[in-house]
Formats: sequence, structure tokens, C-alpha cells
Amino acid sequence: MKITLKLTAAALLMASAGLAAAQTAPATAKGDALVGPNDMTLYTFDKDTAGSGKSVCNGGCATNWPPLMARAEDKVSGDWSIITRDDGSKQWAYKGKPLYFWVKDAKPGERGGDGINQVWHTAKP
Repeated sequence: MKITLKLTAAALLMASAGLAAAQTAPATAKGDALVGPNDMTLYTFDKDTAGSGKSVCNGGCATNWPPLMARAEDKVSGDWSIITRDDGSKQWAYKGKPLYFWVKDAKPGERGGDGINQVWHTAKP
């Protein structure tokens, strides 16, 4: 009986560790766009350098283009990485490019930020 309990406990620990490691992506593809957990369109900024680990959209820029924030417990996986913003907070990046929302998009599916100043673009999967 003790052996069965030990094996069961070990199996439960392994299963829970697997669940903790199996984190869902911070965004999903809807058609040809990436959307955040709120189903709102995500954008990239041409002035951000892919793979630099930095965002150049801070202060007032980040007010208009809120970052897709990462939590302390989030883990990177595949094309998803986490950068540290100037204020120390964490932001998701896809293929090295930080991701943002556009403050004027009011409902899922809107892409009002695409093409603004020729430097903001809908994030593509």
C-alpha cells in the first residue's frame, strides 16, 4: 500500500509540474493578426530593434500604445520573449519585437493603429 501511495504522489507531482510548465502563449492569432488575451489587436513599432531586449516606446508613447505586459511568473517559450522596460516592468515580445495595444481601438477586431505615422503595424503571427 505504501508503494502505491508513493507512486501516486510522485505521479501527481510530475503532472502538476507539467501543468505549471505548460503555459499558454500571451497572445493568439486571429486571422492575420496577433491579439492579446482581451482579443484586442497587437502592434509592433518600427523604432524598436528586434532582439534588443528594449522598448523605445516609453512615457507618453506608452500611454497611447500600452505594452502587452508580462507577469513575474511568466516564462519565455519559442518565439515569445520578455523584455524589461525602462521603468523595470516586463513586456512581451514576439520574434524579438515588443508588442503593444493602440489606446484608440475600442473593441476586438479594430486595427486603428495599423500604419500610424508609417511606424506602427499590426503584429503578424
